[in-house]
Amino acid sequence: MRVKSNNRKYLFAIGVLIALFSLIATGFGILSDFGQGSFQYESIRGQTVEIYGIGIYGHMSSDVAIQGIAQDFITLFIALPLLILSLIGISRARPEALFLLAGTIGYFFVTYLFYTAMGMYNILFLIYVSLLGLSFFGLYLSVSDLFQIKRLKTSVVSIPYNWVGWFLIVNSVLIAVLWLNIIIPPLVDGTIYPRELQHYTTLIVQGFDLGLLLPTCFVSGLLFLKKTLQGLIYGTIYIVFLAILMSALSAKIIAMGLNGVNIFPVVFIIPTINFITIYTAIRLLKSLGFRAGRTGGIAYAGGSDPFCGCR
Repeated sequence: MRVKSNNRKYLFAIGVLIALFSLIATGFGILSDFGQGSFQYESIRGQTVEIYGIGIYGHMSSDVAIQGIAQDFITLFIALPLLILSLIGISRARPEALFLLAGTIGYFFVTYLFYTAMGMYNILFLIYVSLLGLSFFGLYLSVSDLFQIKRLKTSVVSIPYNWVGWFLIVNSVLIAVLWLNIIIPPLVDGTIYPRELQHYTTLIVQGFDLGLLLPTCFVSGLLFLKKTLQGLIYGTIYIVFLAILMSALSAKIIAMGLNGVNIFPVVFIIPTINFITIYTAIRLLKSLGFRAGRTGGIAYAGGSDPFCGCR
């Protein structure tokens, strides 16, 4: 089964621009080495913070800058190739390529949402803003294409509905508990400001996670358990996105370990979850693409599929 993306030419243009701008952003992040090195800085809240002092992330705290560079490697060597692969896939009308494209562009959107909001102002600001805008519209167009599928079979037996649904729900709850454990204790004891705040204006990661990403993850899991069309589309996209994001998190942990930070036991926990997420993403894409192509599980606008039997 093949599908022609209604927005293919726009997605190609957006994908090429994302590739070019992300090459610039990651190249600067990885290779820039100007600056005098790390130094101590007292924040407005009286907290002493070690500033990285080198390269494009020179004004970031050392631990966050190290993580940013690690994520740049994942963006360059994993997300970017997946973006190119998915664009090739939609040029060949492969159905699973649309899901891969949406999840990968979702990763770029979230990554440069955080870079734009949390990264200390630098010469790449307009690059970050461009990547944020391009990935937002790329995500919108790719999801729009997925909903143009005439009939999407939600009863494909090879799709692990219970596993994926509960995985998304449990993941969202556990991360929410982790972040609330950072936020609530200072509010209770009256100190107000968590140590993780460092010299930043607010808890950007925790804020966007609790307000946007984790609710999306939770609701996608619920809808996936119910085997709805929305759940199948959003849940699959989120799993693909999460597989890349967890790869970035694994890279961050390794980078911190190489810089002398104690990373036990998360060095075992996070890569394990990462492996499970990657396995789940691959299984979903195969079920929705290669297998659906053989069994007639997916039909698209303008086509017909008498074997669909979906709701």
